[in-house]
Amino acid sequence: MGPGMPDGDGTVTGGPLRSPMIDLKALREDPERFRRGARDKGIEVDFDRLLELDRRLRVLETRRQELRAEQNRLSKEMGPQIGRLSGQLKKAEGEARAQIEAQIAELKAGPQRLKEQIDALSAEIAEIEPAFRALLLQVPMPPDPDVPVGASSDDNVEIRRWSPEGYDLGRSFEENRGFVARTHLELVRDLGLADFARGVKLGGTRHYVLTGLGARLHNAVLRYALDFMVERHGFTPMTVPVLVREEMMIGTGFFPGGRDQAYHIEETRRGAGEDLYLTGTGEVSLMGLHAGEILDASDLPLRYCTLSTCFRREAGAGGRDTAGLYRIHQFDKVEQVVICEADEQTSRRWHQRMIGFVEEFLQSLGLAYRLLQCCTGDLGAKNADMVDIECWMPGRGEEGPDGRPVGAFGETHSASRLYDFQCRRLNMRYREGGEQGTGATTFCHSLNNTVCASPRILIPLLEMHQQADGSVAVPEVLRPYMGGIERIG
Repeated sequence: MGPGMPDGDGTVTGGPLRSPMIDLKALREDPERFRRGARDKGIEVDFDRLLELDRRLRVLETRRQELRAEQNRLSKEMGPQIGRLSGQLKKAEGEARAQIEAQIAELKAGPQRLKEQIDALSAEIAEIEPAFRALLLQVPMPPDPDVPVGASSDDNVEIRRWSPEGYDLGRSFEENRGFVARTHLELVRDLGLADFARGVKLGGTRHYVLTGLGARLHNAVLRYALDFMVERHGFTPMTVPVLVREEMMIGTGFFPGGRDQAYHIEETRRGAGEDLYLTGTGEVSLMGLHAGEILDASDLPLRYCTLSTCFRREAGAGGRDTAGLYRIHQFDKVEQVVICEADEQTSRRWHQRMIGFVEEFLQSLGLAYRLLQCCTGDLGAKNADMVDIECWMPGRGEEGPDGRPVGAFGETHSASRLYDFQCRRLNMRYREGGEQGTGATTFCHSLNNTVCASPRILIPLLEMHQQADGSVAVPEVLRPYMGGIERIG
């Protein structure tokens, strides 16, 4: 099998990792499922060309294998025949000798002619394969049948909401608390928690500096989130690179579609072997840990979490609702990843559990939130299902009659169920009976969910816990991480 060729299970070879991409057998058997999935996600894929290239490659590969088998047969038969003719050649003279020499030359030429045909097929395969691979990379994970069809986040469906005792989301902040809410921009300014001007001076737009107790609160909520997942829910903490190779971005499904959101480190221009990319989430490295490996089924599920710095270009337009700490280029995040057996019901159960962890976390902080079932058009390429969690931010949203924001939900978490989409691309499998077992290998399933992304989480923390005198009460669970401080300001 030549480099870049699909094998029987849809694997595309090439590079340090074998990259299976998608289940080609499933695509061949039911192409309409994949066409419909891409259409519902709003992703354009030329399936006609993809299937035609697949058929052509299979024909070429079959012919190449036939010629190689013939080449091997001839090579085995040729040895004894040449030996016999060489013995006759020693005694032959004149025309008889010339005839024997011609027979030997013809025997030797047979495998060479086959080699030339094989080389021609290999060249044609090598010419077609890059286009085939590029199309495979564009095929998204089909949404689950129970995901609502929609074009964008406007079509997402609310599942449920929660608010702390004594706070009614059907009433204004002033009606709930007895005073007009300040925005997080006003709170960080008045309490000296952030310096946006110097952040812009240092790094340009959408940069910031957290100062004093603002920096302490940021670190406190992240440390609490990590301890929360490790100590309460048994996740293994990992420290992972935030600079990764391109194949990790491809393997986790962030490329090719998300290239415009990633920071690219062009190391090859400086003579290094390969370029690197800054990750926008710890999910990339947590998933890449076991790329190209066969895991022991008894070790599943793997439950990892990491606290990492994340980088996103956020290339979209700005606006009032993206100002301050909401949409920025650099932030820190605690991420949770689960790698489990290839069973849909197991994946669904883990999805609900991971959402439950976050609900417990937010409730412990006294933050109101809602769960949104994302529609097909908001899933992205890699997800079979996704549930967003949005926290209530009193200083966000449209302006009321008094010119002050009336409050709105803002996304703080996304819980994704991916089945085998990433694990196929990363070639991450498991085998029953351990690494030395004899059973067939199976691609794992994967899931991920934000635990806490800061400083965005500081927006609802500051706005929901602000006091009438302009100070902010520190939630009780964060006080041990703040040296016992109960109030800021």
